[in-house]
Amino acid sequence: MLYQLMRRVLSPLARLIFRPRVEGLRHVPADGAVILASNHLSFVDSLVIPLIVPRKVAFLAKAEYFHGTGVKGAISRWFFTMIGQIPVERGKGRAAKDALDVAIKVLADGGAFGIYPEGTRSEDGRLYRGKTGVGRIALASGAPVVPVALIGTERIQPIGKRLPRLHRVTVRFGEPLEFSRYEGMAHSTVIHRTVTDEIMYAILELSGQEYVDTYHQRKAA
Repeated sequence: MLYQLMRRVLSPLARLIFRPRVEGLRHVPADGAVILASNHLSFVDSLVIPLIVPRKVAFLAKAEYFHGTGVKGAISRWFFTMIGQIPVERGKGRAAKDALDVAIKVLADGGAFGIYPEGTRSEDGRLYRGKTGVGRIALASGAPVVPVALIGTERIQPIGKRLPRLHRVTVRFGEPLEFSRYEGMAHSTVIHRTVTDEIMYAILELSGQEYVDTYHQRKAA
């Protein structure tokens, strides 16, 4: 209910203010399980995609966003719930498995699951090597993967800036990728890497970013 209310109120407003160029939205199925795998440039990415895609998209979010106290904690909990994010504990031994289980549950229920294969925001605008979680989820669920390229979102809210700015963005959706040819190999780490690399190449083709074949490491504060 909150998610649909958010879309009705914010989606027209966001389109009016940011005038997004949207390409290939027809590639996102209207229903059924689908993984939306995107590059990641800004905190607002997890707001832009749900506002553009005409169906609910679930993303994973740090559990601490939901556990705050007082007014600030209540606002944070309300906001992240409203935009369809699901809390997952990080920094624990079972964190990766828990995240995988949550993603597969969303997809098993016929939902849309959003993921940033790089794992964190790019600080220099380049596209970094994808972590194999997206490959594992794709193989375990059998869901198609729609690659997504976000262009210009880093200018809406640059890293380190608290308030968003006005800037036009482009959102490109590529043709769905399916990996049924790897049926029976869902536990192969080699295939996880192969699938992930194919997804990252599709994102690269859409975004036109410079590619860096290493995992992104956030700079120390």
